[in-house]
Amino acid sequence: MTRLYMIRHGKPSSTWGEEVDPDPGLDPTGKAQAEAAADVLMALPAPLRPTRVFSSPLRRCRETAQPFADRIGVAVEIDPLVGEIPTPAGMSDAERGPWLRHAFTQHWSEVKGDLDYDAWRRSVGQALLAKAGAAVFSHFVAINAAVSFVTGEDQVLSFRPDHASMSVFEVEDGVLTLIERGPEAATQVL
Repeated sequence: MTRLYMIRHGKPSSTWGEEVDPDPGLDPTGKAQAEAAADVLMALPAPLRPTRVFSSPLRRCRETAQPFADRIGVAVEIDPLVGEIPTPAGMSDAERGPWLRHAFTQHWSEVKGDLDYDAWRRSVGQALLAKAGAAVFSHFVAINAAVSFVTGEDQVLSFRPDHASMSVFEVEDGVLTLIERGPEAATQVL
C-alpha cells in the first residue's frame, strides 16, 4: 500500500471574473497555506511522506507545490491530467462561472460541453494511479473528480475542499482508495 496526497492550491491572488490575471499566483494567505501544507507533508513518517511532487500547469498550483518540492529536493513535475476542468471551446471567462456553477448541480455524464466530462473524471482518477507515493497539487473540481472516481458517486460536487485542503488516497494493486477527504470550505468557490 502506498499513499497519495491530493492538495488543493492555496488562495489565489484573483478569481474568475476579476479579469486581473488569467493565471493568478498565490496571495499572501495562499503562500502561507503552501508553507503550511509543506509542514504537514514533512511531518509525516518517512514511509508515508511523498517522494515526488506533481502539479497542475496553472501557477497557483505550481506555487503551492514548490515549498514542499524544495524541502525534499525534487523538481515539481507538471501534469495537465491533474489540471483544471477544461472549459468548453469558445466559452468566455464571464461564461465559465455560470457554466461551472450549473455543472456542480449535475452528474458527470450530464455536464454540457465539447468533451465527455465523465471520461475527463475517469482520466483524473487514472492519472492518480500512476502517482503512488506522490503529492499532487490540483484544483477544486479535479479533486472532486478524483473522489467521485474512487467512491463511484456520480455527482460533480461531492465536497468543497478548502484552499490547501489535503485529501489522502491509497494505491494498492492498481486500485485507488479514498482514505480521508480534506477539510472543507464554507466559502464560495466562484
